[in-house]
Amino acid sequence: MNTKNFVAIDLGATSGRTILGIIRNDSIELREINRFPNKIIEANGHFYWDFLNLYQNILEGLKLISDEGIVPVSIGIDTWGVDFACFDTNGELLGNPYSYRDPHTTNAPERFFEKMSRDQLYSSTGIQIMNFNSVFQLDTMRENASTVLSQAEKILFMPDALSYMLTGVAVTEYTIASTAQMLDARTRDFDPEVLRLLGVKAGQFGKFVLPGTVIGGLSESVQRQTGMGAIPVIAVAGHDTASAVASVPTSGSRFAYLSSGTWSLMGIETTEPIINEKSSALNFTNEGGIEGTIRFLKNICGMWLLEKSRLEWGVNAEDNAYPQLIADARQSEGFVSFINPDDPAFANPVSMVKAIQDYCSESGQEVPRTKAEITRCIFDSLAMRYRQVFDYLKEFAGYPIEQLHVIGGGSKNALLNQFAANALGVNVVAGPTEATAIGNIMMQAKSAGLYASIEEMRESISKSVDLKVYEPEDTELWNQKYKQFLKVTTR
Repeated sequence: MNTKNFVAIDLGATSGRTILGIIRNDSIELREINRFPNKIIEANGHFYWDFLNLYQNILEGLKLISDEGIVPVSIGIDTWGVDFACFDTNGELLGNPYSYRDPHTTNAPERFFEKMSRDQLYSSTGIQIMNFNSVFQLDTMRENASTVLSQAEKILFMPDALSYMLTGVAVTEYTIASTAQMLDARTRDFDPEVLRLLGVKAGQFGKFVLPGTVIGGLSESVQRQTGMGAIPVIAVAGHDTASAVASVPTSGSRFAYLSSGTWSLMGIETTEPIINEKSSALNFTNEGGIEGTIRFLKNICGMWLLEKSRLEWGVNAEDNAYPQLIADARQSEGFVSFINPDDPAFANPVSMVKAIQDYCSESGQEVPRTKAEITRCIFDSLAMRYRQVFDYLKEFAGYPIEQLHVIGGGSKNALLNQFAANALGVNVVAGPTEATAIGNIMMQAKSAGLYASIEEMRESISKSVDLKVYEPEDTELWNQKYKQFLKVTTR
């Protein structure tokens, strides 16, 4: 295989990157071209994304690549979910898009349920109810008589909106659209009744496409600004988690994944959505994946617990660096106290340390005092919460889940990975760390004909990245302590 270059534009809710992916001899290398902040702007009581600044930074990344004389095969964009931008009949941006953190959707689900019941919405979409889902954002804008919405000729989710800016072609990519809670999970297209209630039309979202579709070439304006030619832009798995899961390096199907970072997403791949009373009660979600798969998963609070605690301790202090905190936690006594990581008390407290201590005190446990004790409490609790969700997944899957793949930044946390293996009783395979960018690039490579299937993609990834396997230890002890976790976290 000759050397091929691909450009992955990976935008998270706090920062963005342009990454050059080099595929050579069936192996992949990554090189970061530029990194830039993605700041939420507060103005007049609302929270917005600085859309044009993101676009300008993307152009800068493309120009840096062009200046090196590199001609990529294609470009792909992935972002966080649910948010969208509106454009008028002339293709002009109708203001900066709202951030999902904007408070205007407070109590929005309850307002929408007066038009369509909660059960009916979940039964159709299979998506967990969260107040910032696109369906509730659009309904709120309609209720508030938004001039942006009333003038919108096009409503494009974030990766599609940025691809539109690069190409002038409007599409809606399946995986990012699935986060909106506006698709029928079985037909995998917009639910007509949901659109009717929102007062919008399917045509406003552009052509509906699947991952791997060519959107179009760079426009003449973009070519002039970057020095590139009419490089094709590919609709990759536009939702960043969908791209991350595409990079899971496995040859089997009986696995669960944990996309681990500030937040953790644990799930399985299925061919059909799982929608029933239990999945609704447990707030599991069915999001679109590549190659016709469904990502059946649950959101779990992740390293947010420790990140928020570090802010209080001082993130720049040497003894508060992650390696030191993890080393200290390893030496701290385990199973002293547990918290439910997904308790509302930890959503965004003024003091995370106090919230953890209050939870332990109120549940009759020993209260962690030192940084090492608090970190150990967090890691023990996360591992047990992973066990709880993993057990649910085994029930839904109907088959033995043989291993857990940890992908993303959290795959570098050796202590938590070992704890997860101990708690779940299965091998934990850690890596790749750059899962989202790799998944983005490999979908482009598949579109270019370098790979024929997801299996070939994943085989190539497994050969290209360093993986570490954690085998279960002390499983009987962890099984006993799991009962303790369930007892103190059921409140």
